[in-house]
Amino acid sequence: MNLALYFDPLPEALTTPAAVPTSVGAYVTSFGETFPNWRAADLALIGLDEWRGTVAGAPAQHGANRVRERLYQLQKGNRPLRLVDLGNLRPGLTLEDTYQRLREIVAALLEANTVPLLLGGGHDLDYGQFLAYEALGQSINFAVVDAQPDMLRPNPGTPAEHSHLRRLLMHTPNFVFSCAHLGHQQYLTPPEILAAFEKLHFETMSVGELRRDHTRAEPALRQANFLSFDIAALRWQDAPGYYPASPFGLGNEDAAQLCWYAGHNEQLTSLGLYGYRPDHDPHGLAAATLATMLWYFMEGYYHRRPETGFGTYRFLTYTLVLPGKAHGEPSELVFYKSRRLDTDNKWWMEVESMADHSLKRIVPCTHQDYLQAAQGDLPQRWVRTQALLG
Repeated sequence: MNLALYFDPLPEALTTPAAVPTSVGAYVTSFGETFPNWRAADLALIGLDEWRGTVAGAPAQHGANRVRERLYQLQKGNRPLRLVDLGNLRPGLTLEDTYQRLREIVAALLEANTVPLLLGGGHDLDYGQFLAYEALGQSINFAVVDAQPDMLRPNPGTPAEHSHLRRLLMHTPNFVFSCAHLGHQQYLTPPEILAAFEKLHFETMSVGELRRDHTRAEPALRQANFLSFDIAALRWQDAPGYYPASPFGLGNEDAAQLCWYAGHNEQLTSLGLYGYRPDHDPHGLAAATLATMLWYFMEGYYHRRPETGFGTYRFLTYTLVLPGKAHGEPSELVFYKSRRLDTDNKWWMEVESMADHSLKRIVPCTHQDYLQAAQGDLPQRWVRTQALLG
């Protein structure tokens, strides 16, 4: 597939050799005169400038280029960096055409085991990111970070940025196993939306819950195949690059930590950072925040180690007996904990379908889930996964 047909090259200022030899810019191969070899790369940056699905329309400047300027100035981490910058995607004739272009491009990168880093444009573009996973022929998990779930019913008067999440979940054929929505603000989220997520057995975590203990979000991100992050989830003081402004939300350190978790997850194969409007960012603060989020994702990526071999010497196995449980509940639960010292206390839980014992999943969990089960109570994560298994 000739991906070069879909992209515009970067401005000369972004393709000239970096002045600092230890910076990210000195290691990235960018689309200037020639298109980079994306098949040999670990990570591929893609700039997006598609805003037809938003209320406010297109900003005057290209946001991805502003973020690139900040990213390229950052110091490279200690690990090797194989990063290509494919340039800026040319929008299709229609918004739907752009979704389909994203689908084809992301699918090609996934097939080459190259992780796409999608940057800019409206949050509805994650629909194209999502469609790429349909070709995998398997159920997927994904996570969304946003100030509110974009779950309005699609109709001619509804901007796509307000209904894209519903479209993902209603897509036919349905290949979603689980969805986690992180960082919503209670005063912006209708109760019936949260009730719908609960009915679907999907995980939600408010901005308050996440800020009190961001480690609670780690299992959801460790389970995800892709992450879609709207800059509107951040408070305006930390990232003044979206519209309308909000004084509440996640801090920039929270966002960097979430991107580290996502990067560290060997199952996660694409990242989308959406909604950045440089016209609202005169001092480049939001651009610096997004660049740092990308840096933490990339650093997490190069700390990945496959977590396989559950039940072997690589993991400690804990089997908890649950006496006196009602019909339809398990008599025991099995947990696994990695023996490695660099895994930040990672735990997993085995969930076997009570309706069909041939169905079984080992899902990420927290140490708190284990402690709760040790007290004789079923963790909510087990209940949700059991319901999804049917």
